[in-house]
Amino acid sequence: MRKSMVDKHKISQKLLAWYKEDGRELPWRVKGGAHPNPYVILVSEFMLQQTTVKTVIPYFKRFMERFPTIEDLAKASEEEVYAMWQGLGYYTRARSLHTTAKIIVKEYGGNFPKTREDVLKLKGIGSYTVASFLALAYNQPETVIDGNVMRIICRLYHLTEPLDSIKEEIRAKAEALTDINHAADYASAIMDLGAMICTPKNPQCLLCPLKDFCQSKDKKDLEQIPIRTKLSKKEKKGSVYLIQNEQGAYLLRKRTEKGLLSGLYEFPWKDEGIIWDKAEDTQKSVTHVFTHIKLTLEIYKMRSNTPLLPDSFFVSKEELSKYPLSTLMKKVINEA
Repeated sequence: MRKSMVDKHKISQKLLAWYKEDGRELPWRVKGGAHPNPYVILVSEFMLQQTTVKTVIPYFKRFMERFPTIEDLAKASEEEVYAMWQGLGYYTRARSLHTTAKIIVKEYGGNFPKTREDVLKLKGIGSYTVASFLALAYNQPETVIDGNVMRIICRLYHLTEPLDSIKEEIRAKAEALTDINHAADYASAIMDLGAMICTPKNPQCLLCPLKDFCQSKDKKDLEQIPIRTKLSKKEKKGSVYLIQNEQGAYLLRKRTEKGLLSGLYEFPWKDEGIIWDKAEDTQKSVTHVFTHIKLTLEIYKMRSNTPLLPDSFFVSKEELSKYPLSTLMKKVINEA
């Protein structure tokens, strides 16, 4: 038992030493403790949900230039926030971040909450984000567990059971390794290790600071760990309509339905079947993969001088870029 405790301490110390020298330099990160500005952590955490660091960096810089403080974000319109988020996808994150900013300004006077209970009351924050936010913003002894961390723990201890069946064991082992005095650096360190060294394919074991402790490094099944149960994506087919008037302007509408695309502007579309039988089939289509759905839309064209749907309006081709469109709608434009 005593040896096990010493090993856990050595693991965290090795990891922190590696991070100090080789951890990534990122625009939302400081090394050596918590970030002095919780707002920076809040924005980056929302953007990094389901999106890679490489993709997020330019969006983060642009977003922070436009909304440098929580007050700036809170007083912005929904359209302004969407415009700066456009192309990043998963727009529910933008809505939740905007709502959270308004809550912090209105209910907390612009001061960020510091307890797990209060942070979880904010919009769009779950168990992962609350742990990451409290660790990175306040150096609180939280254990951050994402896909990278689960992969490292499973390989470190050679856990070969299906991931869904051992999540509690993974959490217990991850918590035991967490350096509670350096929670911010430790959280960044273990995520960097998973992103840079202990990658899903071709892990760089010779460069790994934990190679002396890893029980999987010489095993043939290394790249198969962790064992995941694959979920098949449901496939849907539908139609999308490019409707132009005599001036060549396109019919747009703002999506009010709940869901990932709520609040964005779009061409009329339907995820099953067609809307207008007399529309011209262009023989072109676009495919977009959402979290659990693979959607293919056939592209149709129509002519009309009057809006065909409630709250729809015509926009010139030159003005389209001013409206926040989803990646799906951008694909339609590029294809058509």
